[in-house]
Amino acid sequence: MQQTEKQKKTMENFIILLVCFSLTSTFITSMALDTIATTQTIRDNETIVSAGGTFELGFFSPGTSNYRYVGVWYKKISYGTIVWVANRDTPLTDSSGVLKLSDKGILVLLNQSNTTIWSSGTSGVVQNPVAQLLDSGNLVIRDENDLIPENFLWQSFDHPDSTYLPGMKLGLVPKGLYVYLSSWKSIDDPSQGNFTFQIDVSSLQIILKQNSVVKARSGPWNGVGFSGIPFLKPNPIYNYKFVFHQKEVYYIYETVDSSVFTMMVLNQDGVMARFTWVNRTSSWSRYLSAPADNCDTYALCGAHGSCNIGNSPVCGCLNGFVPKQKNDWDKADWSGGCVRRTPLDCQKGDGFIKYPNVKLPDMKNSSINEDMTLTLEECEMICLKNCSCMAYANSNISGRGSGCFFWFGELIDIRQYEEEGQDLYIRMASSEIDQGGSNHKRQVIIIASTVSLTGMVLLGMGVSFVAWKMKKKKQKTQGPPGKQENNLEGSYSMKNQKEDLELPHFDFSTIANATNNFSFSNLLGQGGFGPVYKGLLEGGVEIAVKRLSKNSSQGLDEFKNEVKCIAKLQHRNLVKLLGYCIELEEKMLIYEYMPNKSLDLYISDDTQRMSLDWTMRFHIISGISRGLLYLHQDSRLRIIHRDLKPSNILLDNEMNPKISDFGMARSFMGNETEANTKRVVGTYGYMSPEYAIDGLFSVKSDVFSFGVLVLEILSGKRNRGFSHPEHQLNLLGHAWILFKQGRYLDLIDALVVESCNLSEVLRSIHVGLLCVQRYPEDRPTMSSVVMMLSGEGALPEPKDPGFFTERKLIEGGSSCTEHESCSINEVTITMIDVR
Repeated sequence: MQQTEKQKKTMENFIILLVCFSLTSTFITSMALDTIATTQTIRDNETIVSAGGTFELGFFSPGTSNYRYVGVWYKKISYGTIVWVANRDTPLTDSSGVLKLSDKGILVLLNQSNTTIWSSGTSGVVQNPVAQLLDSGNLVIRDENDLIPENFLWQSFDHPDSTYLPGMKLGLVPKGLYVYLSSWKSIDDPSQGNFTFQIDVSSLQIILKQNSVVKARSGPWNGVGFSGIPFLKPNPIYNYKFVFHQKEVYYIYETVDSSVFTMMVLNQDGVMARFTWVNRTSSWSRYLSAPADNCDTYALCGAHGSCNIGNSPVCGCLNGFVPKQKNDWDKADWSGGCVRRTPLDCQKGDGFIKYPNVKLPDMKNSSINEDMTLTLEECEMICLKNCSCMAYANSNISGRGSGCFFWFGELIDIRQYEEEGQDLYIRMASSEIDQGGSNHKRQVIIIASTVSLTGMVLLGMGVSFVAWKMKKKKQKTQGPPGKQENNLEGSYSMKNQKEDLELPHFDFSTIANATNNFSFSNLLGQGGFGPVYKGLLEGGVEIAVKRLSKNSSQGLDEFKNEVKCIAKLQHRNLVKLLGYCIELEEKMLIYEYMPNKSLDLYISDDTQRMSLDWTMRFHIISGISRGLLYLHQDSRLRIIHRDLKPSNILLDNEMNPKISDFGMARSFMGNETEANTKRVVGTYGYMSPEYAIDGLFSVKSDVFSFGVLVLEILSGKRNRGFSHPEHQLNLLGHAWILFKQGRYLDLIDALVVESCNLSEVLRSIHVGLLCVQRYPEDRPTMSSVVMMLSGEGALPEPKDPGFFTERKLIEGGSSCTEHESCSINEVTITMIDVR
């Protein structure tokens, strides 16, 4: 909030006066601090503070605007963060405004000519009305002696603008009011913008609209959460509930701990973000945001289409459906959607196919059965009897599931998740069901079981032999018991291979033939795991084979960990693991072959770097960000890579980036977000400060590494080994200095300066610096990074990067050159980056 020195002094005197009142009368202090009586007026240079001191009410001018508004903002923390505006569409043109409470209990805002330009519009019989600013940020009008919330004559929580505070109800509230959020037009103009965030009371889902057009939706409430918001789960920050009765349908959340401050804000670009206050840094940290990615775009894949952010392209037809306009579909125009391959024939008998883990379709052509005792089988019978019923699902998935959702007509805006979401049952022609029916499934199960049993017996024998050999080797090398490090990363057990290695097994002879008996001419490179060979299978499929070196000290752990982490991951920006080979002492992983090798080749080679124009560089940055987002948020486990660097970014024949080498990765279950290790592994120059120094790693460790990658791609220079005649900083420090001086283009590789997209370049630099901030809580999540790179929303100011003053000296006094292997205390640093 912008104030003159005179206004600040007046405010200070006003607060001092209130403190003086407290010495004589506690009652007067309470009234003076947080209430307005009918005999009082609040002028432009005066404020009202809530009883707990959390919020303040007064006049302000947003951004660079000269207009004056009455609003509520945080006072105890984040002074000046506006949470509510009264006269958002009717501003004052000068500082002569007066806010007063009439004897009828109506708040009015008067201008210089004593004309009312805004009022609360309440009416009713009340003898002693007061207006009070509660410590929740809610401005209320009530009877002086009546503290019951249900009896409030008026409250600002029923008339919000863009901020959703704890305790606020969105939807149809008990007094018959429909409460929703609307964005500001800009940071300088709080009048109603183009976006609204509202509860659709008829379909029990959240809708984000741009004017009258639906841009995104949450999916319906299913008793546990919204089917399209899988990240809405019980958490230590806030509780939430969805209430729906005949006269009220609303969503509400409350903080678990009153000392924790959180809020949701709908910005002028249509992004709804939750922020949490971090005391240590005295700043707001983005907790999550929606829409989170492209698959949240409403009806992106058209009718009967399904969006999967891990696929390329993201849109596909549901099973039993085909593209309606094949030519358009092949050109990535999916709006036409899909149509049934086989028409329904209700008279001859249809059936249902289960689609697990989806965001349920749009509810505009649906109905909700109010009988919550109905089972899923009863839902199926009801839907089957109605030839217009196209799909059904449980309306309450808590417990065993109960109640029914029914859909009629086209199924729109379906999204596929890995493990979250809900089961949807779609009506299909009997012939479609027969193709995948029970007889066929039974045959497949019998065959698969026989093959699997035989394979497991053979595999088990091999694994037992390998485990016995490993145990004997380990006994020789580990030394006496009691001195072994507690290494959680190596907790993978070979006896669990049957469960963990759910991948095709390749015979050793097949791989040997494909690689020309592992000839030197087929060698692609060498890593900590061992050599990597190019191979060609009999069907013409090119592969890359990572062969565990017999002399590798860490290769076995990497082998086990890589299989454990990546076996079930499928995303266009992750390298695909095709299978494995274990025979006696041989252990190999088989990947798809990347013809353009690694990003490292292009950054370190001046000739190769010339082939990376700006469009390609931005394409690579965006692809890496989407791959990391999948690992951190959308995969079946939260996976932290821990060794993100150019040599671990492989490029396919279309230069699409694919994250590889998961030997050092860690996976998390449930609500785990960080861990500590005694054995720090990674590559110097890409490790975050908290990981390199304290062994503490989290998703924010990967975010730091990503930020380094972004700055290296932009500049065409490495962070480690970077030199500049004007200073002794590394690349991060160099970028930070240029950013503060406004010399953005000085950072960009001279090869792309003239052809680059300036807006994308500036945004990429900004995002890169946000990612490499010193403290992990300051860094954005990958969902925020993807959103920011797409050009949505204003960007926060970055703070000092980690290792800002770091040079080539390593903690403890040792140093190393760019191509040496180094250790930091117990830190293992791998500098061999060949692929």
